[in-house]
Amino acid sequence: MSAPVRVVICDDQALIRTGLATIVDAQPDLEVVGECGDGRTGVDLARELRPDVVVMDIRMPVLDGLEATRLLAGAGVEHPVKVLVVTTFNLDEYVYEALRAGASGFLLKDAPPDRLLHGIRTVAMGAALLDPDVTRRLVGRYAARIRPAEGAVPETPLTPRETEVLRLIAEGLSNSEIAAALVISPETVKTFVSRILTKLDLRDRVQAVVFAFRHGLVT
Repeated sequence: MSAPVRVVICDDQALIRTGLATIVDAQPDLEVVGECGDGRTGVDLARELRPDVVVMDIRMPVLDGLEATRLLAGAGVEHPVKVLVVTTFNLDEYVYEALRAGASGFLLKDAPPDRLLHGIRTVAMGAALLDPDVTRRLVGRYAARIRPAEGAVPETPLTPRETEVLRLIAEGLSNSEIAAALVISPETVKTFVSRILTKLDLRDRVQAVVFAFRHGLVT
């Protein structure tokens, strides 16, 4: 058997932290290796324990979850740690800032337990996870504020088809949904996604979403 996915839980509310840890530890393929109640301790624990995933709240004392995420997974971090942001706050600004900080996923705390577990496993495998409802709302309400001021779409090395796939990713569609929309196979979609990440030098699907927002590719 492969080793279980090692998880650190970082949340300032003890009851929620315990509940999350209980849900995670009940899974044979997951293991909670650390818990903490503030972002500074979360950073220290993650650097010491090197977990596969840190489940991170946003609003916490000492150091908030956004800054903690930047320190663990942001640009320039030599050995980044995968961070799944799980919070009660679904403000669009928090979503976008969490993604810019380097988070590999974003879920709301009212999501069912199976979605949380799926999120941890997805992020641990190196993929990215965005709550589809959150992503679509982000496109609708917030993307216009972070597009280039001049409104012009900058040139990219992507082909028209790859740009089309990137737009659908940014709208929160899964690979299967993109395949259905473009009438192509899921395997072909995976190939397109891989090419997009390589050409744009992006780490994962989340960074692709941020790129699309920042470069005005989402309409």
